[in-house]
Amino acid sequence: MKIHLYQIITRLFGNKKSLNKPNGSIDENGCGKFNDITITALNEIKSLGITHIWYTGIIEHASLTAYENENISADHPDCVKGKAGSPYAIRDYYDVCPDLAVNVSNRMNEFIQLLNRTHQSGLKAIIDFVPNHVARNYKSDAKQLNIKDFGENDDNNYKFLPQNNFYYLPGEKLLLPSAKTGNEQYVEMPAKVTGNDCFIATPSVNDWYETVKLNYGVNYLNGKSKHFDPIPDTWVKMTDILLFWAEKGVDGFRCDMAEMVPVEFWNYAISRVKKEYAEIIFIAEVYNLELYRSYIYDGGFDLLYDKVGLYDTLRGIIEGHKWANDITSCWQQTDDIREQMLCFLENHDEQRIASEFFASDAWRAIPALVVSCFLGRCSYMQYFGQELGEKANDAEGYSGKDGRTSIFDYWGIKEHQKWMNNGAFDGALLSETQRKLRSTYKTLLILALNNETLQKAAFYDLQWFNKDNSNYNSQYIYSFLRYSEKKVFIFVVNFDTSAQFVDLKIPEDALQLSGLSLDSTGCVIFSTSDDKEQISLKQSLKLDANGVLIVKFDK
Repeated sequence: MKIHLYQIITRLFGNKKSLNKPNGSIDENGCGKFNDITITALNEIKSLGITHIWYTGIIEHASLTAYENENISADHPDCVKGKAGSPYAIRDYYDVCPDLAVNVSNRMNEFIQLLNRTHQSGLKAIIDFVPNHVARNYKSDAKQLNIKDFGENDDNNYKFLPQNNFYYLPGEKLLLPSAKTGNEQYVEMPAKVTGNDCFIATPSVNDWYETVKLNYGVNYLNGKSKHFDPIPDTWVKMTDILLFWAEKGVDGFRCDMAEMVPVEFWNYAISRVKKEYAEIIFIAEVYNLELYRSYIYDGGFDLLYDKVGLYDTLRGIIEGHKWANDITSCWQQTDDIREQMLCFLENHDEQRIASEFFASDAWRAIPALVVSCFLGRCSYMQYFGQELGEKANDAEGYSGKDGRTSIFDYWGIKEHQKWMNNGAFDGALLSETQRKLRSTYKTLLILALNNETLQKAAFYDLQWFNKDNSNYNSQYIYSFLRYSEKKVFIFVVNFDTSAQFVDLKIPEDALQLSGLSLDSTGCVIFSTSDDKEQISLKQSLKLDANGVLIVKFDK
């Protein structure tokens, strides 16, 4: 299963307000709505070579924005990061974020209409599922009356009970690092354990202090012993929540910090959801390489983040502290599960490629894009604004200036707003360079998605045969081929900011396996230099700075 996923921060995507105040309110800085994501916008996203769209921040989360007419209060300021709040501090699993609705009382219906538009556009919709933690003041007012809230039946006199939803610190009062003089103090007694497995009553500013850890029957106070019989109450509650959103029409879940939740729960929950909704997909955010196969084979996940492998390797090459040679050892670690890997170059957790904290140049990503999309049968994720060279050079508020697009603040995303063009989504305000960049992404993503030969073609890494080649700088150059019964594709990329000249060598076994001949002449199907239409395997190749060359050979 190969998908191309496009992530948007829903509150930021449709926001047209460009004059923003650091740490500004929703009235000062504006906020995108479900209704801003129009058929036109969705069609344009699909035309980029996208199959799925990940709507980040859909489920209601902690916020400092109140809607008094709807009986929605602002959260305590000590328990919210930023004015808008983190999409990963869920306040009500059964509701959508009121900020995203034009008519707050009709917010769920506006979300359903967005799902309908998404499907009408031929796209599928992914939302976040946040299983490990909830907002400190979690309370559902949208759940059915027969559903008990998290913690409602807990016995907080115990640090751990298998059927409790939370972990407690009996006799200890919570002291938050964000407590401000003059505010009415946030009271939590006994303190609940903080979301990032922080088992003290004084979480630091670097902890996920605005969240509370959920209890899946794992006793962290006794060597992480497991208590799964009878089934923990949290398992049942969370499975019901997944079924609730599946019934609404979402096509999949990106599961936040999935590795912090026992794999046995995922097997329990995913199997039950897929029994009723067979086509729904589950994407795991897992960073521990040793857990990958367990979360696929035992847990039931369809896709896993390729963060600590390919993303970190490609970033290291761009930044100069890794070599292109490192790609080989990287893919070898996950070769048997390549079809389950989701590659990416940006997302809400990572710094923008064009930011001063990373590469300062959006074009540096193009060689990495080719590797991410064509290195075997993996899936790929694109972050909104990446194809426009979004720099994220603002200090929006809580997050400060860090090269990331803030998930905590109300803000306008400058380069994205140029493409959005006040709702026209025609890119009329983009520079010529931005149009070319977006066109490059589009060409490569469509090729990766729609070329049936490449979907099924075998992979051969040419790096080992060329790393000692004096006319092949393996610090910056990476090459591989993909081959099928009738066609062979050769990929050569240059991570250097200067041009490179390459005499590519192909080993005998690669020629035999692929059916390629050294006398072959191929057709250039993509090149960043656009100076040749055909290439012989015997000729020297010139790759421009950040250059890419893709050649097709018919057998």
